[in-house]
Amino acid sequence: MPKNINQSLLDGLLERVSIPANLLEAPAPSDEDLKTMINAALTAPDHAGLRPWRFVIIRDHALQRLGDIFREAVKLKQPDSSEAELESARQKALRSPMVITVVATVKDHPKVPQHEQILSAGAAAQNLQLAANALGYGSIWLTGPFAGDEHVCRSLGLASTDRIVGFVYLGTPSPAAAMARKKLQNRPQAADFTVNWTG
Repeated sequence: MPKNINQSLLDGLLERVSIPANLLEAPAPSDEDLKTMINAALTAPDHAGLRPWRFVIIRDHALQRLGDIFREAVKLKQPDSSEAELESARQKALRSPMVITVVATVKDHPKVPQHEQILSAGAAAQNLQLAANALGYGSIWLTGPFAGDEHVCRSLGLASTDRIVGFVYLGTPSPAAAMARKKLQNRPQAADFTVNWTG
C-alpha cells in the first residue's frame, strides 16, 4: 500500500450518500464553495482536452423560473394534464436551494466519440458532488424526463448538440437527512461486482 494516503479524500469517497432533494435546506453553497466545487468538477477525465462540460447554476428567483419551465414542458407534451400534475412538475425545481444543471457539450472529434464526452461530463458531476460533500453540503443527482426535454434545453440556452447529464440538487442536509446516511450500512460489497479475468 502506498505510504502517502490521503485518508480524508478516501473517507469522503466511501461515505458519500445521496440526500433526498426535499431534505436539502438553505444555506446553499456560498460563491467561494461553489467555485471550489466547480474546480473539482473540472478535474474530470477529459480525452483530448475537449472540456466537454458546462454548469448552469440555478438559485434564488431563477429556481421559480425553472419550475415554470418544467410546468411548460409538461403542458407542451401533455396538453390535457391536470393542474395538480402541472404544479407537481413545477415543484420539482423547488426542492432544494440550488440546482446545477450539468451539461455535456458534445463535439465532433475523430478520436473522442460522443459517448465518451458524455461520460466525461458525468465524471464532472460526480466530482462536483464529492466536493460538495467534503464542504459539508448534501446533494443528489437526478435526471428524469426534463433532462432530455427540448423545451427545457432550449429555455436553458443549450445548443442542439448539448446533452443534460443531470440536475444536481444542492443544499445543507436537514436534521432528517441523518436517516439517509443509514444507507451506508447497506453498501454493496466490492466482491459482488468484480471478477478477476485471467485470459
